[in-house]
Amino acid sequence: MEVLNPEIDLDKYFKNLYNAEKSALLLDYDGTLAPFKVERDKAYPYPGITRILDDLLKSDKCRVVIISGRRVKDLILLLNLKKMPEIWGSHGWERLTPDNRYEVFEINERFIQGLARVDNWVTKEGLQERCEKKPACLALHWRDLEPADVKNIRDKALRHWPAICSDSGLKIHEFNGGVELRAPGRDKGFVVKKIISEIGNSIVSYIGDDITDEDAFRALGADGLGVFVSEKLRPTVADLWLKPPEELLDFLKMWATSL
Repeated sequence: MEVLNPEIDLDKYFKNLYNAEKSALLLDYDGTLAPFKVERDKAYPYPGITRILDDLLKSDKCRVVIISGRRVKDLILLLNLKKMPEIWGSHGWERLTPDNRYEVFEINERFIQGLARVDNWVTKEGLQERCEKKPACLALHWRDLEPADVKNIRDKALRHWPAICSDSGLKIHEFNGGVELRAPGRDKGFVVKKIISEIGNSIVSYIGDDITDEDAFRALGADGLGVFVSEKLRPTVADLWLKPPEELLDFLKMWATSL
């Protein structure tokens, strides 16, 4: 566990959490709560994570929220919790509310047409098995491929997708293990800002690992705690670096104990 921001005092942070009337723990999934898996439907949480989350979800002082690029329905199956937390999936384009209502937000017809063009391109290139379709997003995954094959797929996508983006307004985003086309207007930072606006003055922490989580770290502002989870440190605006799973488990236990 390494503090990256010299202005952060962890002892003071957890003391404030102990005294706070309300708090929010915001969590990415893949690479954060669970290890990356080539078979994405088998990327279950690290041992011990489910038990801690079940404990955290019992607290009236803590709002637990999963914020992920995955679809909500996939996360429900993988988490296997006694009580489902609030979940924002597809980078904020769909949501499972705290009272278990499912919402998918309206997508501009221009974006829908652009995603359909990309879907046709994926089929033409024979990349269906690499393709993940989500509300307002389409991703290509290549985590299990050799570097030469990764380069081939990436080069193809980045050669053909910009023209579609120009016509449709979609945006290209690279992530750990793939590349994605996504409708603009929502990302993990958008979700963090919305949650902060809803809960007002409280203790907030966001835990994530990917480039897509940097938007969330920045959205926290000066009062939030950004926690980067990875075996290796990379440039990040996060305040704290944890190595999974041991340091992550320790941090979550500290959070639960403080509540």
